[in-house]
Amino acid sequence: MNQALPSRDSNGLYNPDLEHDACGVGLVARISGERSNAILETALRSICSLMHRGALDADAKTGDGAGITTQIPYKIFIPEVEKLGHTLYNPGDLGVGVMFLPAHNEYETARARAITEEVLKKRELFVFGWRIVPINDHVLGEKAQSTMPLIEQVLVGRPAGMSDDDYERRLFLARNEIEDRAAADKIKDFYIPSFSHRTIVYKGLLVSASLEKFYPDWRIRTTRRPSRFSTSATAQTPSRPGRWRIRSACSPTMARSTRSAATGTGCMPAKPS
Repeated sequence: MNQALPSRDSNGLYNPDLEHDACGVGLVARISGERSNAILETALRSICSLMHRGALDADAKTGDGAGITTQIPYKIFIPEVEKLGHTLYNPGDLGVGVMFLPAHNEYETARARAITEEVLKKRELFVFGWRIVPINDHVLGEKAQSTMPLIEQVLVGRPAGMSDDDYERRLFLARNEIEDRAAADKIKDFYIPSFSHRTIVYKGLLVSASLEKFYPDWRIRTTRRPSRFSTSATAQTPSRPGRWRIRSACSPTMARSTRSAATGTGCMPAKPS
């Protein structure tokens, strides 16, 4: 029977280098580039058409993962910066790092935070502070709850006179250095889904229908562009909390699009907040 399957050689149009793991991706775009929360709502509804592309555990709550990449919603984060005692004079100066921290080892968690702040300060990035991401873990299945990390965000300020591209590059390099140092210190179950002044990632080991309910941030009316959903069914580490390290299989250049866009993976019907 296996002989009937397509060959994986280099003959014909097939190219193994172009393979991806994403379980179904759709796109919603507003050509005008106008910011609108309707883009996000349409994307949440669109993933309902791709339910058959996602895996589902017997508990009907644990999926193979779902997530969204969106422009940073300033209506959420400007008040958070103010709570930390600072004023954000230009919204574009804000950088946000999404941090999945060890949930069952306080010492490793504290060390991961310390490494993060050390690297950011070394790279002359101003640290406004940390934010605990609001979550509703009641929508998760038992397996997802048992492996769930602590989810926090570190809020960062741009150095004076730095261009957008240079700022984004410095955040990217900081992210790499933080993860490298954490690995060198053998900190397990630590992962940075995104670190950018343009986009932010919300994701988890859940079915897509639960994504909006899991993150109460989405109940705040915001205008966002672009938004991108993607999942991969393959965990990135053998440890159980690593199942939350669902990697996007889409091209990272999509996140730098200048137009409003949203793509999605399979889910059950979701009601916009």
